[in-house]
Amino acid sequence: MKKTVAKGTARRGFIKKAGAVGIMSLVPAAVRNAAWAAGSDAPEKKEVKIGFIPLTDCSSVVMASVMEFDRKYGIKIVPSKEASWAAVRDKLVNGELDAAHVLYGLIYGVQMGIGGPKKDMAILMNLNHNGQAVTLSRKLYEKGVKDGASLKALVDREKREYTFAQTFPTGTHAMWIYYWLATYGIHPFNDVKAIVVPPPQMVANMRVGNMDGFCVGEPWNNRAIVDGIGFTAETTQGIWKDHPEKTLGTTAEFVQKHPNTARAMTAAIIDAGRWIDASLINRQKTAEVVADRSYVNTDKEVILARMLGRYDNGIGKSWDDPNTMKFYNDGHVTFPYLSDGMWFMTQHRRWGLLKEDVDYLAIAKKVNRIDLYKEAAVMTKTSLPKDPMRSAKLIDGVVWDGKDPKRYAGSFKIKVA
Repeated sequence: MKKTVAKGTARRGFIKKAGAVGIMSLVPAAVRNAAWAAGSDAPEKKEVKIGFIPLTDCSSVVMASVMEFDRKYGIKIVPSKEASWAAVRDKLVNGELDAAHVLYGLIYGVQMGIGGPKKDMAILMNLNHNGQAVTLSRKLYEKGVKDGASLKALVDREKREYTFAQTFPTGTHAMWIYYWLATYGIHPFNDVKAIVVPPPQMVANMRVGNMDGFCVGEPWNNRAIVDGIGFTAETTQGIWKDHPEKTLGTTAEFVQKHPNTARAMTAAIIDAGRWIDASLINRQKTAEVVADRSYVNTDKEVILARMLGRYDNGIGKSWDDPNTMKFYNDGHVTFPYLSDGMWFMTQHRRWGLLKEDVDYLAIAKKVNRIDLYKEAAVMTKTSLPKDPMRSAKLIDGVVWDGKDPKRYAGSFKIKVA
C-alpha cells in the first residue's frame, strides 16, 4: 500500500495542548535534567518489526507506519501480520519480532510462565481502551437469549454442552467473557466449555456451529452481525468502561539492549493514537487503511461503524456509544497503569491459571515500563496521570482499585477453587 506522507501537517491543528509544566513535574529529575547528548538518544535499531493481529485495535501501530510518525523519531516501523496470539507470543520470545500489538494478559502470562514459556517481558504503553464485545449465535437468540440473564436461564433449562470461544488462555478476551459469564451465575469451566480460536477465524467457526458465543476484538463482532450469524450481547466497555486492552509489548531483553529504540517506538505510536482520536475524518481514514488486505482484510464499513461508536446489536437495538474504542484520550489510554496489569493477574489467580498469590504490585512495576513511557510522554507532549493506579466499577458492581489484589482475587463467588 502506498504510504501517505503527513509530515507536520498530519498533526497540526489536532494535537491538544498537554501542559508541559504538569508533565515535567511528574517526570523523574534524572530524565528532566538530562538533555540527551548529541547522538545518545539515537535509536540503536533503525528498523523495528512489530507484530499485529488483524483487529481494529492494531490501528495506532499501522498508522504510525503508514502516516510515517515513526520517521520523526529516527525509526522505521514494519508491521508484521500474524496468524494467532500463540504465534505472536512465540515470535516475541524468540526474537523474530521486536515488539507487538499484543494482549495485555498474554504479556503477563509469559512473565509468570503460564500459557507458554517463561521470559521477562515489558509493556511500553497501552494501545487502546474499549472496543471488544461478547457475540452470541443467532441460534441462541432463536431460543430466547438476548443477554446474560436469558443465557443463564437457557443453560439451566436446556442441558447440553455450550461452547464459548476466546482468543488466548491468559488474554483479555478470555478474562472478559469469563467475567461476563460469571456475573450472570455461569461458571465458565463447570457450566460451559471454553475453547481458543484466533480472532480472524471466529466468524467462520460460528457460521459452522463450532461455538455458541465468543469474545473478540472488532471488527469480528460486527462482521458476525453483518453476516447474519450472531448478535452483540454485551460490549466490553459495558463490562468495564475504559478497560485496558492491547499493549505495545516486547521482551525485557529488547528494552535493555535497545532503550532508545523502545522509547522511539512508544513515542511514534502515541502520536499515531492521538492523530486517530483527533477527528472523525482521521478515524475514517484509519478505517480505510486498516481494512486493506495487508492489515485486517474486511469491508471498511464494518470497521468504521463501531470505530465511530455507531452500534447495532443485530437484534433491534441501535445506539451511539460514547465509550467506543479509544487510542489516546489525552494520554489516559496510552499510560501503562500498574493497576491494569495487576487486574489481569488477579483474574489469572481467580481462574486457576496462577496457582498461588504473587506480589502483584512488584510484578506490575517490573513489567509496565513507566520510566520509558514518561520519557516518550515528554517527547510527544503527552499529559501524565497523577497516580499510576486507577479504579473502576465493573459490570457486577465490584470496584477494582489495586489496593488489596490478594483479597480481590479471592473474593469472587464463582472462581476455580
